[in-house]
Amino acid sequence: MDLPLPQYATPGSAGADLYAAVQQPVVLHPGQRCRISTGIRIALPPGYEAQVRPRSGLADRYGLSMVNAPGTIDSDYRGVIQVILINLGQEPITIRRGDRIAQLVIAPVVQAIWQEVKNLPETERAEGGFGSTGFSADE
Repeated sequence: MDLPLPQYATPGSAGADLYAAVQQPVVLHPGQRCRISTGIRIALPPGYEAQVRPRSGLADRYGLSMVNAPGTIDSDYRGVIQVILINLGQEPITIRRGDRIAQLVIAPVVQAIWQEVKNLPETERAEGGFGSTGFSADE
């Protein structure tokens, strides 16, 4: 393969860069989305996942992000990693072979033991959801 393996940009990087494995340039117009292959497969040990995340610089400069962020790669998945990109910007964006399009973060997985109960323990927050903890510093 002519593309590099995922690489960490700095010693402190949490995510390793993923590269576009497109054969021809792909133009994403504003509002358009496209699945882009990275051309790589991975084998994670049980108890781990890989999270595919957007690159902040692409989002800031061009409005390029991921539809499902983060994307989850399970430890038993063996297919090619693909990234669903979306152009949220105002201008077309061209994705070329070798462009760094996302980052991959490896993380441990904790699986819950599910149990049905009639009531949940009370908390101060209770059922307060969206916006219930306030927005401004004055709240």
